[in-house]
Amino acid sequence: MSLDTSYPGRPGSDELVPSRYALRVGEIDVLVVSDGVLSLPGAMLGHNADPAARAAWLEDMFLPPDVLEWALNVVVVRSGSRTILIDAGLGADPDLNLPRAGRTVQRLEAAGIDLASVTDVVLTHLHMDHIGGLLINGVRDRLRPDLRIHLAAAEAKFWENPDFSRVSMPPGFPDALRRAAKRFLNEYDSQMRPFETDYEVTPGVLVHRTGGHTPGHSVVRLASGGDRLTFAGDAVFQVGFEHPDWYNGFEHDPEEAARVRVRLLRELAANRESLVATHLSFPSVCHVAVDGDVFRWVPGPWEY
Repeated sequence: MSLDTSYPGRPGSDELVPSRYALRVGEIDVLVVSDGVLSLPGAMLGHNADPAARAAWLEDMFLPPDVLEWALNVVVVRSGSRTILIDAGLGADPDLNLPRAGRTVQRLEAAGIDLASVTDVVLTHLHMDHIGGLLINGVRDRLRPDLRIHLAAAEAKFWENPDFSRVSMPPGFPDALRRAAKRFLNEYDSQMRPFETDYEVTPGVLVHRTGGHTPGHSVVRLASGGDRLTFAGDAVFQVGFEHPDWYNGFEHDPEEAARVRVRLLRELAANRESLVATHLSFPSVCHVAVDGDVFRWVPGPWEY
């Protein structure tokens, strides 16, 4: 199967912009992979915020006022004999115009990672930009038959009859999210390994359900040799450092999501561990500083 890893309109197979970033957490190998970017309305950053305050924040951050390019990151963890894919990117939905994302599969291959080598998949939640890569035609046939997919039981339960009454999404997204989650649960039911609150995938790789963003939203905590890193999924967005009380448009329980965000940021600031999150600018590796009730995103030094 031939896969083109170049950007549309650019010649050749080499991408000019880096799309993968490797680091180590003790003895654990970590690879952050960019699935691309999502073009979404700026109001999604905080639909409960005063529009003038939101516009001022965007201007202060040198960001456009209307449509933002949201990063979309996934992570590959290699520990011992296990190769663990954390989330799977957007894939492709013909009803949504998101042409600059959905690149996880080809970028894994460009990094030399065969889909058949993946032993486990951890899903932070079932929004389509976290599961869509596994719904691309032909992908399931290339995965190993004994693949284990770890997901909070509360997340699978939620998507049987999802509640969208508290979200603030662009038109078309609720239907697309329902469709993707239903299809995923149907196609991968036999490989699901649901957990209640915490699950250790392998020593040093712990999945913890936080709830908030969705009822079963989870984060992944890595720990080895005194080093620690958390993949926070959608618990933290760029604006969430300075304004953790702003509600993201994709949060199904925005009040609880804000509480989860504050607790997690306070913990990460206290123990000084590294943070990676789905929608922080690639490669997103950073630390959290805190001053009173305001947090600060401190980008990690690039490890050449």
